[in-house]
Amino acid sequence: EVQLQASGGGLVQAGGSLRLSCTASGFAFDDYTIGWFRQAPGKEREGVSYISNRDGSTFHADSVKGRFTISRDNAKNTVFLQMNSLKPEDAAVYYCNTAPMPLRWGQGTQVTVSS
Repeated sequence: EVQLQASGGGLVQAGGSLRLSCTASGFAFDDYTIGWFRQAPGKEREGVSYISNRDGSTFHADSVKGRFTISRDNAKNTVFLQMNSLKPEDAAVYYCNTAPMPLRWGQGTQVTVSS
């Protein structure tokens, strides 16, 4: 059974930092590019950051470039998202999943940013 368990969210003031983790099971983690996605209330889910399984190359959406860093530990089937200089518009539920074709979505982790 595919499971993607995100954690590390919370309430932080604008300008603060959080580090999200997502542990995967039920599939060959190191065979997949992994992405972090987020969904704010009333908005569609959007891709934020991605990391390749082949060479570890990364991609970040313009909205988070320079502030967020994605990394992965294949030995632990875990992907991380370091989020710095958080803004109120970063508030959302954050999920990890494979890309470009997602597997079953996990519950995500809530990030709240106070202004």
